[in-house]
Amino acid sequence: QVQLVESGGGLVQAGDSLRLSCAASGLSFSSYAMGWFRQAPGKEREFVAHISWSGGVRAYEDSVKGRFTISRDNGKNMVYLQMNSLKLEETDVYYCAASRGLTISGTNYTYWGQGPQVTVSS
Repeated sequence: QVQLVESGGGLVQAGDSLRLSCAASGLSFSSYAMGWFRQAPGKEREFVAHISWSGGVRAYEDSVKGRFTISRDNGKNMVYLQMNSLKLEETDVYYCAASRGLTISGTNYTYWGQGPQVTVSS
């Protein structure tokens, strides 16, 4: 059974940093590209970042470039999202996901985590 378990969500102030972690089990982790997505109530889920199987290729949504960093540790079956200078509008549920292909489309991701809440306050 494949599981993606995120941790690290919570309440922070605008301008603060937060690191999300995602522990994967039940799959050949290094065979999957990993992505982070976020979704606010009443809005569509949006792509945040993804990282290739070996970690050599990374891509980000334009608004987070320079502030967020995605990384992975294949030895530990972990993927991370370091979020710096968080903004009020980035209050969302954040999901990690696994895909066979490197893609920004959420529909192409096979496995999803449960999504921790990140709340950014003023």
